[in-house]
Amino acid sequence: MVDYKELGFKAGLEIHQQIEGRKLFCHCPALVNDDNLSDVKFKRKLRAIAGETGKVDKAAEFEMSKDKEVFYEACSSSSCLVEYDEEPPHELNKEALEVALQIALLMNCKVVDKIQFMRKTVIDGSNVSGFQRTALIGNDGFIETNKGKVKIETICLEEEAAKKIKEEENKITYRLDRLGVGLIEIATSPDIRDPEHAKEVASIIGMMLRSTGRVKRGIGSIRQDVNVSIKGHERVEIKGFQDLRNIPKTIENEIHRQLKSKDEKSHVRKVNPDFTTSYLRPMPGSSRMYPETDIEIITITNKLLDSIELPELISERALALKNKYNLNEDISRELVKLEVDFESYVNEFSKIKPDFIANVLVETKKDILARYKKEVTFEMVKNALSYYNENKIAKDAVYEVLVDFAVNGTVNLKKYEKADESEIENDIKHIVSKNKDLSFSALMGDIMKKYKGKIDGKKASELLKKYLNAK
Repeated sequence: MVDYKELGFKAGLEIHQQIEGRKLFCHCPALVNDDNLSDVKFKRKLRAIAGETGKVDKAAEFEMSKDKEVFYEACSSSSCLVEYDEEPPHELNKEALEVALQIALLMNCKVVDKIQFMRKTVIDGSNVSGFQRTALIGNDGFIETNKGKVKIETICLEEEAAKKIKEEENKITYRLDRLGVGLIEIATSPDIRDPEHAKEVASIIGMMLRSTGRVKRGIGSIRQDVNVSIKGHERVEIKGFQDLRNIPKTIENEIHRQLKSKDEKSHVRKVNPDFTTSYLRPMPGSSRMYPETDIEIITITNKLLDSIELPELISERALALKNKYNLNEDISRELVKLEVDFESYVNEFSKIKPDFIANVLVETKKDILARYKKEVTFEMVKNALSYYNENKIAKDAVYEVLVDFAVNGTVNLKKYEKADESEIENDIKHIVSKNKDLSFSALMGDIMKKYKGKIDGKKASELLKKYLNAK
């Protein structure tokens, strides 16, 4: 087992989360992956300039050395002159600012007195203007984890970048529906103790972000970068995590890589499909920052902070659900993540035990998707549960009914009509008398095969035991 303390392991996270609503500095909708045909096309060639320190950032110089022409595609329904860098930014989206303040307070941060947007030089083409607008919202916060507190160094509000759709030898193409979407950037201190702890910290922060109900969901809406180093090695930033499950393995591989390397300068790497990493660019520094003069400085008053309502965390809602209905902890958490109004299901299907309803809503849906590659909708679940609640089908038939709904789009209820119990009991008695040498499991298999979906497994088991014991 790896002794991470002995290795001098240090790691911190940078998490980027898209905000719902409209874009940060215009009234265009915060769409991502707008499928409409592009009705705007133009090109640019970007160059690096000196930041506030008077120096040109080395990461910007590296991108400029590629000497690529940048092509942009946009749809006028999701982008405007602000994104094309042909019009100054409009007034800051106050709803996005409120979300950022909410998150800062949730994470116990000290909120700044004044918000000053800065320009951060970015010339890989992902920002038409050659810079990204970003502002510090709060700092010096913390979250609680199973391995102690992890400090939150900074929380920033910034613009999302454009999406790369094609790259060739001398040119690169971006789409602008994502450009300008509000983005929360959360940076932790290097308090993470090992690869699994990194996954836990990312999961807790993600849960807190989703608890606001005001951030985007789905692939690409949240991204995690990991800064990692070991004793005698400079910090390396690993970019591109989409799935939390990949974090531990990628960090482990990066540690092994660092152990083999010598005299390596701090730099940025990207995650590969096999959980290894490859060189991306030099590590950017403070030279790329300079003040944004087109946006007014915003004063944060006590009145504004007092008006911010903090949401109940998903973890707290899941715990309340677990305790109220005596549910499995993981299933309770999934129900809250899926935003299921579980109480309405319990009230509507009052003859069914809550834990069975919860299992169907979470585990059964997932199992059918994995096994049959078909999505079970909540409407399908309600129909299947209503059949069971009205005693039209047996408990064990709920799964099969949902498979029929998902795969065939319809259900023949006659196939699942409950059999007459007295008739089944006589049949089980007959089966036992004719197969005295068979085991319980073999007999049970034959009975359930014959009466699949027509009798509950529990009832069949009780009847089988009754006549086996009577032999």
